[in-house]
Amino acid sequence: MKIAVLGATGQTGQYLVNQALQQGHSVTAIVRNPAKLTVHHDNLKVVEADIFTADTLKSHFKGQDVIMSCLGFPVSFFSGVTGYTQSMNSIVCAMREARVNRVITMTSWYTEPNSGTRSSYLIRFMLLPMIRSVLNNMFQMEEFLQKTEDINWTVVRPPGLKNMSATAQEFLTHEGYFVPDNGGNPAGSSVARGDVARFMLSLLNSNAWVKKGVAMTTK
Repeated sequence: MKIAVLGATGQTGQYLVNQALQQGHSVTAIVRNPAKLTVHHDNLKVVEADIFTADTLKSHFKGQDVIMSCLGFPVSFFSGVTGYTQSMNSIVCAMREARVNRVITMTSWYTEPNSGTRSSYLIRFMLLPMIRSVLNNMFQMEEFLQKTEDINWTVVRPPGLKNMSATAQEFLTHEGYFVPDNGGNPAGSSVARGDVARFMLSLLNSNAWVKKGVAMTTK
C-alpha cells in the first residue's frame, strides 16, 4: 500500500515507518524537519509540510491509500492543548481534496474525562491530572472524527508507552477508553511503541475498527 505518515520523526512514528517499509509498503513521511528522519529506503519519500495547513498536505496525500498519524503534542498547564484538533482538521480537509478517505491515528487511554474512575490511585489522582490538557484535546479530536461521515477513520488508544521494539505478544482490544481485565479494571498500564505501530499497520488488512475508537494493549 501507499502510506502517508505524519509524526514520522516521533518515537512511535519511527517504529511505524520502519515496520511499514519492512512489510513492503511505500511510505511518504511528512515531517517538519527532514533531517530528523535518518531512515533511508528505496520505498521511502521524505517531504516537508505544515501539518496545520491543508494546502501543504494535499499534494502529498494525492495517490495515497491511507493516512497514518502518530502526531503528539506536549502538555500545557496554562493555555490548553489544541494541536490534535487543529492538525486533524487540516488533515481531513486535505484528504477530501486529495480524495483519500482512510485515516488511522493514535490517542491514548482515558481521553473521555470520566473514563479513569477504575484506574489505580496513582494514575487517577496523579498521572491523569498532569496530562489532562493533552487527553482533553485528544478527546475533542475523536469527537471531530465521529462527525466526519465521509472519512473512514480509526482511533487507536494505547496506554502508557514504552520506547521498545515490537514484540510477538497477542493484542488485547476493547471498543472504549481502556482495555478491561476480567474484573473490569484496566488491564496493564503500558505497551511497547513498536507494538502500537504493529497494531496500527495490522488495521490495513481489516475493517473491524473502521469508524471506531479501539483501546489496545498486549498480553
